[in-house]
Amino acid sequence: MGNQNKLKRHDKIIELVSRYELETQEELADKLREAGYQVTQATVSRDIRELKLSKVAVEKGRQKYIPYSGEESHLGDKYVRVLKEGYLSMAPAQNLLVMKTVSGMAMAVAAAVDALQIEEIVGCIAGDNTIMIATQSEAAARAVMNRIERMTEH
Repeated sequence: MGNQNKLKRHDKIIELVSRYELETQEELADKLREAGYQVTQATVSRDIRELKLSKVAVEKGRQKYIPYSGEESHLGDKYVRVLKEGYLSMAPAQNLLVMKTVSGMAMAVAAAVDALQIEEIVGCIAGDNTIMIATQSEAAARAVMNRIERMTEH
């Protein structure tokens, strides 16, 4: 019987995170209790792990849980979102790109650029609001710049 309850609860969790922007385990636990499930924080935490729920950024610095989709495409979406939120401008300097970001976001944006695994990028160095992106050549720098500008809609 316990396993059947768990499967029903897991289905309910997927439904809840799809319908609402739930940012914390507490919010998810509250919604489950409203739906008639007797759950503890430990149970909800275990369910989140077992269901491989991820968090993605939504507006105003909030996050929400999303269901595991079976592929890693949502990770790409998450990194593009960070890129869009932090990106201000970019200028080429031979095989280097100098990217300006919102103050304090360079590290997060550089991590997002790295995670996108753009093959022409050799590496990134981030400060507070500036990222130096090393590419293989001037042509690669232009290609990367065009690709990032398309992603950020600049």
